[in-house]
Amino acid sequence: MQDFLLPIYPWLKAGHLIFVIFWMAGLFMLPRFFVYHQEDGAPGSEMDALWTSREQKLLKIILLPSIIVVWVLGLALMSAVQAHTQGWFHAKFLLVIILSGYHGWLAAYAKKLARGERPMQGKALRLANEVPGILAAIIVILVVVKPF
Repeated sequence: MQDFLLPIYPWLKAGHLIFVIFWMAGLFMLPRFFVYHQEDGAPGSEMDALWTSREQKLLKIILLPSIIVVWVLGLALMSAVQAHTQGWFHAKFLLVIILSGYHGWLAAYAKKLARGERPMQGKALRLANEVPGILAAIIVILVVVKPF
């Protein structure tokens, strides 16, 4: 497998980074959409339907394809350079799993909003919006510095 992947490694890496950017942009936008949705769209209102539509489009058009490509290319990169044998990669992999779980939580929260449920306050959603940024910063440090 390495014989195939190493020659295209720069392209795999470029594609991975491009789709990580798309994924992260969506992860930053969706909680903000939730805040606006809850503040502007009373359940059953026209604004509620508009925000629900926006959230579903972001999930289906940006977030879902991005997470799939990020995982496929990331696993290919891991295989190409045998990253799974290095300590920094294990920490990065755990954080990516957590970030993927956060993505799933956002998708579930969008469904709750679509049903008219409002389980969290705007302040909590604003705080949740910090999760991807913090995790992304740690992941970048792990990948670039390789501290262990």
